[in-house]
Amino acid sequence: MTTTTLAVLVPLLPFLGAVAGLLLGRTAPGFARPLAVLPTLASLVLAALVAGRQGGGAAVDSATELTPTGSVPIELALHIDGFAALVAVLVGLVASCVQIYSTGYLRDDPRYPSYAGLVSLFTSAMLLVVYSGDLMVLLVGWEVMGICSYFLVGHYWETPEARAASLKAFLVTKLGDVPFLIGLFALATDAGSLRTTRILATVASGGLDHPTVIALLLLAGVAGKSAQFPLHTWLPDAMAGPTPVSALIHAATMVAAGVYFVARLLPVFEASQAAMVVMAVMAAVTMAGSALAALAQDDIKRVLAYSTIGQLGYMTGALAVGDRGAAVFHLLSHGAFKALLFLAAGVIIHAAGTNSLATMSRMGNLRDRVPDAYWTMTVALLALAAIPPFSGFFSKEAVLGVAEHVVTGHTEHAPAAAGWIVLVAGLLTAVLTAAYATRLWLLAFRGRGEEAPDHGRQPLTMTVVLWVLAVPSLALGGFAFRLLPDWFDGRDLGPTLTTSVLGTGVALAGGIVTYAAWRHTTARAARVPLGAVAAHPEGDAARVEAEAIASHEPAYGDIAQAPDPADPGRLLLGPLHRHAAAGFHLDTVYAALFVRPVRAGASLVRFLDREVVETYVRGAGALPRWLGAAVRRAQTGNIQTYVSALLAGTVVLAVAAVLVATGA
Repeated sequence: MTTTTLAVLVPLLPFLGAVAGLLLGRTAPGFARPLAVLPTLASLVLAALVAGRQGGGAAVDSATELTPTGSVPIELALHIDGFAALVAVLVGLVASCVQIYSTGYLRDDPRYPSYAGLVSLFTSAMLLVVYSGDLMVLLVGWEVMGICSYFLVGHYWETPEARAASLKAFLVTKLGDVPFLIGLFALATDAGSLRTTRILATVASGGLDHPTVIALLLLAGVAGKSAQFPLHTWLPDAMAGPTPVSALIHAATMVAAGVYFVARLLPVFEASQAAMVVMAVMAAVTMAGSALAALAQDDIKRVLAYSTIGQLGYMTGALAVGDRGAAVFHLLSHGAFKALLFLAAGVIIHAAGTNSLATMSRMGNLRDRVPDAYWTMTVALLALAAIPPFSGFFSKEAVLGVAEHVVTGHTEHAPAAAGWIVLVAGLLTAVLTAAYATRLWLLAFRGRGEEAPDHGRQPLTMTVVLWVLAVPSLALGGFAFRLLPDWFDGRDLGPTLTTSVLGTGVALAGGIVTYAAWRHTTARAARVPLGAVAAHPEGDAARVEAEAIASHEPAYGDIAQAPDPADPGRLLLGPLHRHAAAGFHLDTVYAALFVRPVRAGASLVRFLDREVVETYVRGAGALPRWLGAAVRRAQTGNIQTYVSALLAGTVVLAVAAVLVATGA
């Protein structure tokens, strides 16, 4: 079987599994789990075979014209280079883990068949984006992911939070997709093709007439899909969906699509120095702002959501300094440890009965209840904090090292201003990342108080997946930075001495300071009496999470609703804490700048339509109605009335005729 045939089957198998699962889910629910897991696993195996055959060598290209258009042709095209081959393996791995994990996490959910089918469709759409060699076909996968996210984030549609989050995710990403679509059309017009290879050849020959406009339009779509400032606000609210969905969106599908798209077309952005600086500023604001917000969140999933935004900022920063190898390296590393963080969080939520870190900090033995989640999440948090030798250290240092090369003039792929912006913001974010990772670990696993209720061991399908993902989180970076240059552009991805010392030093400082703050606040909180921890009713993890979402509050008693006196984030952020917890009020700003004016305009239009336009319409209909009513009154059906009227009319005419004759 040829490599092209195998590559076609990679996105096709999850798509067929999704169709079969959605069709048979209600009539034959017993087939839902095999149809969810087996096609996705088969797709992972085929993606690994494709990667093995591609081997970092020459790209595999294949195309057939979809339909004649008379101008820019649309082709079903594959373009599989080292980047596409490895990202597809990541997507298949995370999607397979999510599907296996979900069989236990949502084992009692009556809507599991539709959920699993949508996850498979989501996976198929991302694989289409990864392998596509034509931007119009890529756009199909791009938009299918958008509609899948709408349904999956709104899985618990009974709760107003889930409904609002799904609408917000859909609308905010569509806001970015409008300029993105215009940018694609402009790019196709300048290049005369939607094939990525021909577009890149046009860029290399200097054939783009409007590189800055095109790059900025495309960047708007990337900001929406990959949750970059200022279109990042949908991602924390999307935590209202089931935890496995969060793992899939954050680790390997939707939010990774924008970064991958820029990596695929990086020369288009490099053609405009202004676009590179804008991208660097966007990445810097995203990194630092999201890290501050993560340090103030109480919901464990919102901490991880803001963490994803910040790590995507690192990837965007690597692209802003002209190195797609470092960006995709961090994408691969982040995909493994972020999927692990979310899936471990799902186990913790099930055991604790709440998403609230404040509540978890009042449970004295939570880590003993979930030893698998405790150890694997510790590995993932160390990778997130970029502590050597975990994978996040090597991939994050690759980003900082590239920024340093730009600053010192060793590369001319990006302006020096972009290098400075990314380097300074990256080091600041490294401090904050270590701080909120340490805070999460301390509050979740080093709490004091009553024992957490014992819900028994989690299903094996949930715990095995954690250890599978812990392997790349621990070991991927150590050898990947040596092997990946052969798959990517050949640039060195190894850590440099300067950024390694600085990055690790500030990360350790952030963790130590947070630990000291926690010790101080814990000693102070010891003087505050603790309330009893109420037992949460046993149940599957998905139901516990849905109940926590619906209740607007933690599941363990009134004491958890008060601010946690042992939270080091409050001490570290001080007066900034309130603003950071609210995401720096960006939603309020957007409501004032956009939502309220649009609603006011809609109210004005409704008033004009009802009180002005409809008044004329009603008046135009009322006049004939009144005339008809008057005529109808004359038509009584009484012969005597008609004869009397006839005689009266005859008399009137006779009198009139006499008067006229007399006057004559």
